[in-house]
Amino acid sequence: MRLSNHVYKTVDEISGQLIFVEGVHRAKIGELVKIVDKTGNVETDAEVLQIEGDRVMLQLVDLPLGMQKKSATAIFTDKISKVPVSEKMVNRFFSGSMQPLDNMPMFIREKDIPVTGYVINPVARKSPEDMVKTGFSFIDGLNTLVMGQKLPIFSLSGLPSARVVVDIINNAFGEESESDSLIVFAALGLSYYESEYYMNNIKDSATDNICFLNMADDPLIERLLTPRYALSTAEYFAYEKKKNVLVIIADITNYCEALREISALREELPGRRGYPGYMYSDLASIYERAGRVKGMDGSVTLLPVLTVPEDDITHPIADLTGYITEGQIVFSRDMQQAGVYPPVDILKSLSRLMQKGMKSDEHKKITKGIFSNYAKGCKLRQMESIVGREGMSKEDINLLNFADTAENEFLHQEEKRSLEDTLEIGDKILKKAGLR
Repeated sequence: MRLSNHVYKTVDEISGQLIFVEGVHRAKIGELVKIVDKTGNVETDAEVLQIEGDRVMLQLVDLPLGMQKKSATAIFTDKISKVPVSEKMVNRFFSGSMQPLDNMPMFIREKDIPVTGYVINPVARKSPEDMVKTGFSFIDGLNTLVMGQKLPIFSLSGLPSARVVVDIINNAFGEESESDSLIVFAALGLSYYESEYYMNNIKDSATDNICFLNMADDPLIERLLTPRYALSTAEYFAYEKKKNVLVIIADITNYCEALREISALREELPGRRGYPGYMYSDLASIYERAGRVKGMDGSVTLLPVLTVPEDDITHPIADLTGYITEGQIVFSRDMQQAGVYPPVDILKSLSRLMQKGMKSDEHKKITKGIFSNYAKGCKLRQMESIVGREGMSKEDINLLNFADTAENEFLHQEEKRSLEDTLEIGDKILKKAGLR
């Protein structure tokens, strides 16, 4: 029974997080719907996921108990999900549904931004340039991150990706650009211990930040919305407050698992390994929000982190991410076992825009020297395992020693490094090996 143009008592089916309503007119994808069941004393929110004729599929934000389809009423609000934003959000923690987690009151919103954000016309995109300093030599020195770039980190289960994320949040940008920079962090599918780790270790960051923490037991729809809340917030500060914003999203794998579960609930035809066929376009709708706009100050740089399932780099999550983004940072179990932190495999890592971030010829020479000689040294390790060092030339032994030095002195680091420190160490190890 339709009560008005927006209120319906025609709920036909309730299946887990999905509600089906019939006889609906003029619904919109993404429209917010309020579900009320006075009999069960239930009131919750939902979002339009699919429209087939006059039958509409809704995704519940919460999972209320006691809701009955016979007594449920669906109120279509004619509104698209929006993100409240304000400068008062800075240096605060929020849940995946924008609720404060720091025992402080909710901020007074200055504006509401559509959760889908601003659509950047490809013609209006400005070429990424200028380095985003992370404090890590393996990025700043070898795989430079550039403002407006999207550069993913491919981690493996059990490797310290959370520690790397915290260190980047605490050290990124450098002191010289504090007032013009901001970090927005979205963590997805967290356990209680992971959320405590982030909250305890990010609070002393020198760079302004805004954190969104989505828990593992939160509704699936919230996990899909959290990165979009973060990106809409980032776009507000980038294009309206003229800041250079670094967005870190971890873990994209948890996002894709939620996408697969919702696809299964909707009984959609699965694609590769059970993931929905539209996962490529869905991930692109997140990754492509990074960039710069001609004639506007500010930028959105994206650093997504994903745990590669089963250590398989060809897995759909890693594979599709690699297609959309501009390079990848790859972690290695061998480096972890060797005691190198961060455990990065620089021979498998690449930033396709790194040349734009390197403004000095000295930087380019040091990077080229480390890459080429480290690669030679790693290749010679196979020969060493067969013939031993006694059967190798002095030049080969020197390259073997350089590979060890590069890992232990350049890649491995326990504290933040400035770009100057990184280049100084790189120059030092090259000269020490007689390679410059």
